Amino acid sequence: MRQITAFSVSILFAAALAGCSEQRVEPPTPKGGDFVLRSADGPVDTRALRGKVLLIYFGYTHCPDVCPASLAAGAQMLNTLSAEERGKVRLIMVSVDPERDTPARLKEYAAYFHPEMIGVTGTPEETVAVAQSFGAGYIRQPARPDGGYAVDHTTRTYVVAPDGKLAASLDLGTPAEKVVETVRGLLR
Repeated sequence: MRQITAFSVSILFAAALAGCSEQRVEPPTPKGGDFVLRSADGPVDTRALRGKVLLIYFGYTHCPDVCPASLAAGAQMLNTLSAEERGKVRLIMVSVDPERDTPARLKEYAAYFHPEMIGVTGTPEETVAVAQSFGAGYIRQPARPDGGYAVDHTTRTYVVAPDGKLAASLDLGTPAEKVVETVRGLLR
């Protein structure tokens, strides 16, 4: 069974409408938003992280390629920052596979990339709501004969300023120097 987020459906609907009229319908601009999801160490409430720059990434632990590359880049960025700067930054991976990604599994997976990275999960409904607020999408693919499945997902990293507002959205492959520059610009 395919899970399609409401955001994905709205994008497809907007695209269909845009093709049917002369007036273009633009998808809503994501604004980000606060959320509370679960980590192995307890709830992670973004309101409690005010004053820090948050880098939010949507992925999953069974991802074969894109997630490891993105999280390795995030770890490289964290390692480039001074200890003082790192204390003001949190890299959070939100699982788009809440059925398989337990808080314990996410903690182990995130720590593989960097000890200060946080992995969080929620119910399928919570995950959809958080993803929609950032403009992220994901679709669970049909199960393979072995029962495994892939989840196609947005590959952007969302940068939240210390005031809690979405400040930037970085594409996969953004050079580490650009990510560091973006983060440092928000720490000033």
